Amino acid sequence: MIKVVIDRDIPFLEGLLEPYAQVTQLEGRAISAADVRDADALVIRTRTRCDARLLQGSRVKTVVTATIGTDHIDSRWCRDNGIEVFNAAGCNARGVLQWVAAVLVQSVHGRGLDPRQLTLGVVGVGNVGSLVERYARIWGFNVICCDPPREEREHCGFLPVEEIFRRADIVTLHVPLDDSTYHLADSRMLSLRKGGMLINASRGEVADTRALADSDKLLALDVWENEPRIDRTLAERALTATPHIAGYSLQGKANASAAAVEILARKYSLPLAGWYPRGVKRTVPQPIAWQELCSSIASHYDIEADSHALKSHPERFEELRNGYRYREEYF
Repeated sequence: MIKVVIDRDIPFLEGLLEPYAQVTQLEGRAISAADVRDADALVIRTRTRCDARLLQGSRVKTVVTATIGTDHIDSRWCRDNGIEVFNAAGCNARGVLQWVAAVLVQSVHGRGLDPRQLTLGVVGVGNVGSLVERYARIWGFNVICCDPPREEREHCGFLPVEEIFRRADIVTLHVPLDDSTYHLADSRMLSLRKGGMLINASRGEVADTRALADSDKLLALDVWENEPRIDRTLAERALTATPHIAGYSLQGKANASAAAVEILARKYSLPLAGWYPRGVKRTVPQPIAWQELCSSIASHYDIEADSHALKSHPERFEELRNGYRYREEYF
């Protein structure tokens, strides 16, 4: 019987694997080398740093992160040491889309602006960014995009990132964190256009905290440098400040857990292929017009309540995140 160590805050998994595996559930941040020494597989979130310090000398051969990003995993070290790494690509893309939608309604409709008079710049046109691009066009924004890796592969006609920051009234970041995106939004980039707005729902380190604090832009931030010890002044200054929960929809979490289980089922021949959490209704993707979005989003997601909670108690970042009540996707 295989042994699996699981971050206890990954939902829907309690009791599921126990008939087929020896399961240990632990707080993600507290998972130690001793905990994983005789484990075959890990199922984690971003709070567990997977590198030599954790995995050296263990028998772990499979790391599954129930997240889109993998910057908390030393993928090169894992590869060099025969450990396969899997993520849940695209699992919460529609949840992040709807967080961005709530931000746009708050900042555009809430200030009496017309999306048809605004340019929205999408930096990173992957699973999330491509959805934001598609819906933003439906909502009437003039959309411009940047994605250097895709541009190199596909010749999409995307713009350089400097052009996005120079031309867009609103810039929204949806990139992975790596050497090329660390502090992408720095003081130089933010100064290319006066005013405007920056939205970051990718990773905190993609934007320079000091540059954000000194900029003249409206800010909508879901991710932060040094989480969970975030910059309180920056949180207070932001129009919207949430505790890394943009993708925390019920369906997004169900998708991530289902993807993790599918990987384990395939790798270890467990009879759980095709499993999906009971009681979770899969989202039926559909277009939604701007006026309908403006009139409906508040009844599905109160982003101002999330922002108020974090601004009032930034020291409770991790508590607010781990205890978050998942919202339902509706388009």
